[in-house]
Amino acid sequence: MGFVVFLVFLAVPLIEIALFVRIGGWIGLWPTIGIVALTAVIGTTLLRIQGFNTLARARQSLDEGQLPVNEVFDGFCLVLAGALLLTPGFFTDTVGFLLFLPPLRGSLRRVLGLYLAKHATVHVHTEGFGPHRSRPDGGRTDVIDGEFEDVTGRDDGPPRRG
Repeated sequence: MGFVVFLVFLAVPLIEIALFVRIGGWIGLWPTIGIVALTAVIGTTLLRIQGFNTLARARQSLDEGQLPVNEVFDGFCLVLAGALLLTPGFFTDTVGFLLFLPPLRGSLRRVLGLYLAKHATVHVHTEGFGPHRSRPDGGRTDVIDGEFEDVTGRDDGPPRRG
């Protein structure tokens, strides 16, 4: 995995330099700089629009009592797309614009979900109520602290508070 990350960090700048040289030779310096600036502006606008739409869908999912898993993944893709579009270059801009396409994000979500279901393991560590609950200082206790009110309707006076 580390080698793959190394290759990506090596390949992406080399691809960008090659594209800058090639496209700059075809259309000139200032149009090339203009295109790079324009993609950043368009990307920021798309990020704002799709980001608010994704946030609205997440709120709707929560209101319906569902976890907004798809919306969280879409939000992650949109953040990545925004970062790629703010990075100067034609290759990163292309990948960033592709991440704005909902069908592509849906395909990525399915592929990544299948991969994680097959290869990932999940470890859950909880701390909660029970006979051996941990204390903040690392010790253990069998005491659960709380308040109560007796509402059984006893005849010998008002309800007890503890």
